[in-house]
Amino acid sequence: MPQFAANLTMLFNEHPFLDRFEAAAQAGFKAVEFLFPYAWPVAELQQRLKAHGLKLVLHNLPAGDWDAGDRGMACHPDRVEEFRAGVARGIEYGTALGVPHLNCLAGKAPAGVDEATLRRTFVANLRYAAAEFKKAKLNLLIEPINRFDIPGFYLNTTAQALSILDEVGADNAFVQYDIYHAQRMEGELANTMSAQLARIGHIQLADNPGRNEPGTGEINYPFLFKHLDRIGYKGWIGCEYKPAARTEDGLGWIQALAR
Repeated sequence: MPQFAANLTMLFNEHPFLDRFEAAAQAGFKAVEFLFPYAWPVAELQQRLKAHGLKLVLHNLPAGDWDAGDRGMACHPDRVEEFRAGVARGIEYGTALGVPHLNCLAGKAPAGVDEATLRRTFVANLRYAAAEFKKAKLNLLIEPINRFDIPGFYLNTTAQALSILDEVGADNAFVQYDIYHAQRMEGELANTMSAQLARIGHIQLADNPGRNEPGTGEINYPFLFKHLDRIGYKGWIGCEYKPAARTEDGLGWIQALAR
């Protein structure tokens, strides 16, 4: 059976954020992930994780002003210094919280910047981040995101992510493979995960359409969970979906689909 981590940005949002750790543990989760830790003191997050016996398996690098529409800055040629400061901030939190991976959001392509410049900037920033992460014994992830949910997002497909990682050339840089985003952009879920297993550092899920719980849409999750076991995926699967109703009421999919 796969190992599932509750995404606290999306799940248990009936509760204030810091109370979601307890809710996740009570629901049976042994691990959590979330977008950003930076609004809370490290000590507060450490206490919540320890008190509830939870492992933090993923968070993101700082991604700019989220409320203003930023979705990362790693492809922005005019924000390199801001990106580098975010790498330091991410390492500070990541090492203190014991997280193995940090995800770098590419960001939306800024208007008027050509593709060559976007790619060159992204690659250079990833090389810098990977080198800094290596010193801290962390893995760097990049995540393709579908262009329907975030129009203009620079990184959209697995093939594009792999090509960029080839150019980066870092042995601690991997793909964050989100099944929902991959289904919307390219399909070929099982074959892609089989072919690229060694280059996938973390997996996330949601069903499509709607981005709700597994079992609510078109994706054959019972098959995919068995497939991941067959091919030997040993990592966590982050549950990054929008609960159709109250989170706790929709968790039956774990026993129903992942046996």
